[in-house]
Amino acid sequence: MPLPLVAVVGRPNVGKSTFVNRITGVDEAIVHEMRGVTRDRSYHEADWNGVAFTIVDTGGIEVGSDDDFQASISNQAFTATEEADVIILIVDARTGINSDDEEVARILRKTDKPVFVAVNKLDTPNRYDEMYEFYQLGLGDPWPISSIHGHGTGDLLDAVVEKLRETGAVDRADGPEDGGVNVAIIGRPNAGKSSLTNQMTDRGRSIVSDVAGTTRDAIDTPVTHDGKRYTIVDTAGLRRKSQIDEDVEYYGFVRAMRAIDRADVAILVIDGTLGLTDQDQRVAKFAQERGCAMVIVLNKWDIVEGPEAKAEIRERIEDRLTYVGYAPVIAISALTGKNVHRIWDAIDKAYGNYSKTIPTNQLNGWLAEIRETGHTVSKGKAVLRMKYITQTGTCPPVFTFFANRPDIVDDNYERFLENRMRKHFDLEGTPVRFKFKKKD
Repeated sequence: MPLPLVAVVGRPNVGKSTFVNRITGVDEAIVHEMRGVTRDRSYHEADWNGVAFTIVDTGGIEVGSDDDFQASISNQAFTATEEADVIILIVDARTGINSDDEEVARILRKTDKPVFVAVNKLDTPNRYDEMYEFYQLGLGDPWPISSIHGHGTGDLLDAVVEKLRETGAVDRADGPEDGGVNVAIIGRPNAGKSSLTNQMTDRGRSIVSDVAGTTRDAIDTPVTHDGKRYTIVDTAGLRRKSQIDEDVEYYGFVRAMRAIDRADVAILVIDGTLGLTDQDQRVAKFAQERGCAMVIVLNKWDIVEGPEAKAEIRERIEDRLTYVGYAPVIAISALTGKNVHRIWDAIDKAYGNYSKTIPTNQLNGWLAEIRETGHTVSKGKAVLRMKYITQTGTCPPVFTFFANRPDIVDDNYERFLENRMRKHFDLEGTPVRFKFKKKD
């Protein structure tokens, strides 16, 4: 069963992400003095007094704002409150109540969910004169806290956990769920990652816009498809470091790299209307270096004109992405959903090969065939003789060769071995790693 859900809401720059980081003990939510840094809602696991729960960081709510994203941000925040078992409204003691606080409070008064008003930025203990005006919000006793220093957060969490017990939310959960296969959706900005995430999750978790860089956090969404569990992670678009000119965008880049680090399968989304770019190649290299399985998705394929243009794009991918040549290529339209269903089978196959174990006798039968070809390498009078092979790791598969002179194995011979292995064993979708050790 899923963990109890605690939603953190409020207007921009009141300290929601700082509060979430304080509770989770890690800097997963992006914190920055710029207003509106958090746009999508992001989910993080937390624990207090032995009770595990999920805390949701949401975008700041500005009811009357003319910001291009504000309607979507507000919808994301209110969706989080609909999902939540308990809601924490963060307000700012330094600025006092404003019209956005009042409007959010008006909406929250209509919910049947427990609501806690946390008055943040009361950094001096026991000096809470600024707190009392927040009784006007009509949501019960305000709770004085300092997200920066931690004052009052323990008392607030005691009350939150007690309310989770009272509502039965704790009883519904039997601890953290296995999230299944971790799937990171990666690519450069505006390639259609969030549209694909929304198609695959059917939840509208990610804000979709034609403005590059809309997604700044890496956003986890648990999904069950055909009885199998997955965690879909929509990541911020990865750009060249020289093009990352905002601190916030840099933090989004870091989150995306972390998402790739913990991914089992990366889905590289390429904008079919632009074809393969240098940025796409760099993004693919990030995932390849970190050893996760990969599926390449050509998005917006429905608006690529003519078979010649499509053939040219596929040929360029084959020529320029040789280092991830193991990745299947699927053409889709994330906007309409065309062919998105094919991605699931590709994920399953890639993950199956990523976690595959090949019996030692089959590996050495294959190695015997390699020896029979007579293809080897030499250096001076030394000639490489391969003796034995065994699999020494999975996720991705790692194979250790024992040879008389492992020091003379070069990149060309290693590529030869990988190509022959892939022809013999089905390893589509996953990288492989080779190690060479000396055996007399």
